[in-house]
Amino acid sequence: MKFSEMPYKRIDMKEVEAAFRDIIERTKNASSGEEQFEIHREYYRFIGDVETNMTIACIRHDIDTTDEFYEKENDFYDEVMPLIQNLETEYSRVLYESPYRDVLEQKLGSVMFKNIELALKSFDEKLIPLRQEENALGSRYSKLIATAEIPFDGEVYNLSLMTKFTTSEDRETRKRAWQALSGYFQKVTGEIDEIYDKMVKNRTEQAKMLGYDNYIELGYYRMRRNCYDRKMVENFRRQVKKYFIPFVSELHEQRRKDIGVDALKHYDNGVYFKEGNPKPTGTPEEILAAGQAMYRELSPETAEFFDFMQENELFDVLGRKTKRQGGYMTYLPNYRSPFIFANFNGTSGDVDVITHECGYAFQGYLLRDEEIREFADITMETAEIHSMSMEYFTYGWMDRFFGAESGDYLKMHFADSAIFVPYGCMVDEFQHIVYERPEMTPAERKQVWADLEKVYRPHLDYDNDPFFAAGGFWQRQSHIFGAPFYYIDYVLASVCAMQFKVMMDEDYDRAWSNYLKLCNLSARDFYVNVIREAGLKVPFEDGCMESLVEKLKKKVSQTA
Repeated sequence: MKFSEMPYKRIDMKEVEAAFRDIIERTKNASSGEEQFEIHREYYRFIGDVETNMTIACIRHDIDTTDEFYEKENDFYDEVMPLIQNLETEYSRVLYESPYRDVLEQKLGSVMFKNIELALKSFDEKLIPLRQEENALGSRYSKLIATAEIPFDGEVYNLSLMTKFTTSEDRETRKRAWQALSGYFQKVTGEIDEIYDKMVKNRTEQAKMLGYDNYIELGYYRMRRNCYDRKMVENFRRQVKKYFIPFVSELHEQRRKDIGVDALKHYDNGVYFKEGNPKPTGTPEEILAAGQAMYRELSPETAEFFDFMQENELFDVLGRKTKRQGGYMTYLPNYRSPFIFANFNGTSGDVDVITHECGYAFQGYLLRDEEIREFADITMETAEIHSMSMEYFTYGWMDRFFGAESGDYLKMHFADSAIFVPYGCMVDEFQHIVYERPEMTPAERKQVWADLEKVYRPHLDYDNDPFFAAGGFWQRQSHIFGAPFYYIDYVLASVCAMQFKVMMDEDYDRAWSNYLKLCNLSARDFYVNVIREAGLKVPFEDGCMESLVEKLKKKVSQTA
């Protein structure tokens, strides 16, 4: 069904609770694992209705954050989602403690039961008021960022639409654009500090109520880190500091030469060529059409997928002033449909949407007919591999989007992907420090960020900017607010995607076969196992980053 034709009805919490109670009681009273499994199949249909309506409301709210009807719906779900989570936890506990657990585990997999264990450790009914407050704070931040009004050269822009100016080929233009961003954040930094301070204290209180020292352990459980822990992530960050930051510093020095400046300033970030970054040719509609042609040629599976997305209006990618910032893929269970949300802004990032977000959506499409929904319920460090790897698998078609500038785009994309790795680790380490010391003042948090930038981004010079030089850049990174500890998943996935890039340069067909294997495995096994099955090294393990850097350096020297 086309997205515009999908009906929406606010869920009735009395009906939802009654349905949960019925399923829970029947599961408790079942006389066999087979009977419990049949009830669980009913649960899929019931929860699919709930999730579909919630997701439609979320998407339509994000499409226009000033729409009064869907703003009220969003506020409603901020309130009821913790109540639903409490009911889901209660049902999960019944499955987890089932006397027929062995039968259920054969059918539903061991990953599901490990995830239930983590869910039971991360939620309790007594947290509901705090979770509701946390959701409301997240929505408050999102709306503040989405409705940003930044005057620039006689017009008013939001943050997304400012990107074409902050990455302009004219250095003076981008300097003024960054000053405009700085001015906006200086106006709202007090409110953002207040929101985040309340978030940190709220999450810390939740952790204390569950018996944890701080939010870090609880945050890991909520991210469903089911096969790795904090120490393994710390070891990964150590490898990045030792091997990857020196490599990235070389890329920045090459970037400095390419854009022809004596020293890199913060307003040179994201700029790779003196004449400006390559921009896609054509209208948004033409970019989507080129994407459809590309996926039809890439493989039979991707052809079917993209045609389905286009025919059913499952893209909303045009940037608008009142639209939520960022991009994502989500899923509509009742229609077995992925949905892609993004903000086209006339930069190369528009093409990244067609590759990155479609990587997520392609995996969701491949598993759309899988009855055991837990097999499709991947954790984020796996999901991000699908998206980031798709960016590399589509390299051969970039001339469709960039014409004669396709070579420049590929050089930029590769460097930008590598440069992201230290930044992503910095975001992660920042959050660990924040939640270890929740009593910090807003000024102290900004100092922590400023200190980390010296380690992870030693090339960076904020040119005495009053906001960014004071450690404020993190306030525009939405994941820090809405999804604590998520950001390292991007980095882990980027390292795996780079391994796929090395593999496809050696044998493209083998790499694509392994990628399809990874997509289809999804959550049938744990993260470390499925990436090994796909022929990749686990990023946490010693030697992974050193080996990868050696191969990437060879690639850079061959294309220089």
